[in-house]
Amino acid sequence: MSAAPGDAVTAFALELRDLLGRIGPSTVHALHIDPELAGDVRPLRDDAATGSAHPGDDLLVYHASIGSPEVFDHLMERPERIVLVYHNISPPAAFAPYEPAFAGLLEAGRRELAQLRDRTALAIGVSAFNASELIALGYDDVRVSPLIVDPAALHGVEVDEGTAHHLAATMDGPMVLFVGQVLPHKRPELLVQAFHALSTYLAPDASLVMVGSHRLAQFAQAVQQEIVELALHRAWMAGTVPPGALRAFYERADLFVTASDHEGFCVPLVEAMSFGIPVVARATTAIPETLGGAGVLVDPSDGPLVMAEAWHAVLTDPALGRSLADAGTRRVHDFDPDRARRQMLGHLTSVL
Repeated sequence: MSAAPGDAVTAFALELRDLLGRIGPSTVHALHIDPELAGDVRPLRDDAATGSAHPGDDLLVYHASIGSPEVFDHLMERPERIVLVYHNISPPAAFAPYEPAFAGLLEAGRRELAQLRDRTALAIGVSAFNASELIALGYDDVRVSPLIVDPAALHGVEVDEGTAHHLAATMDGPMVLFVGQVLPHKRPELLVQAFHALSTYLAPDASLVMVGSHRLAQFAQAVQQEIVELALHRAWMAGTVPPGALRAFYERADLFVTASDHEGFCVPLVEAMSFGIPVVARATTAIPETLGGAGVLVDPSDGPLVMAEAWHAVLTDPALGRSLADAGTRRVHDFDPDRARRQMLGHLTSVL
């Protein structure tokens, strides 16, 4: 529905555009477009002018991650065959207290997903977890093809020296890093609570940095208020940062963490592993699949104190940290971007 810089779904859509461009004309369309992408992404209704004289030979690739009545109606009106790429849809209940309209779009997305089943020529889940949801909805031809993630691009950007200097000057102990949007289903408040336990009882010189957009301002403010109330002077919500600053955060981090309740893939896990950072995560949805055994998984029923103890164990056991970092480096090879491109292109061309 929306196209924005730094968004994993948008990046994947642009990747597929380039892949399909090898065999024919291909464009990306969205209902809402960030001005930075005006040259790369076209308005949704413009695709009426891009179809061929033989729409039965064309494909319309739909990236599903939220609902939209306008996008859904547009899809149902189009003559082309649909390929559904399912990135998963977050549970609406977590968003309802902060933005009921957004929660409504998520709920609508689940309904639309079921209604699109008979209009879909091929369904692709970017993880086996996602594919299992499509199978449960009765989709016939469901395949798994991972996101095209190329950490080399991030490694290749110039480090933001201002960020690197700030981190070197202000963080004299271990740095715990989270990267992802500050949204209810990501459970950043659990990270704050776990860090409270870590810094109070286990590692008083540790720091927590949370990097990612504050898309729901009211929720982000609630998380910041919790940081203030707990007097966590070493916790920092950095917001959205440019690639050079993100690389500086990854290079300084001693541990990567996530407490998310719901992930369809979780790109930052792959990025963190590519930088040799050990990972501790809650074992929810697609996270164990993406990690592939290359991190410490905490049972979702365990509370912040158990999370803090897991963080501390990794931070204070050099052998464990090295073992996890080495496992992560090996796991990243499983997401070779060229292999992922070939796999995805094979799925798409099989229905042309």
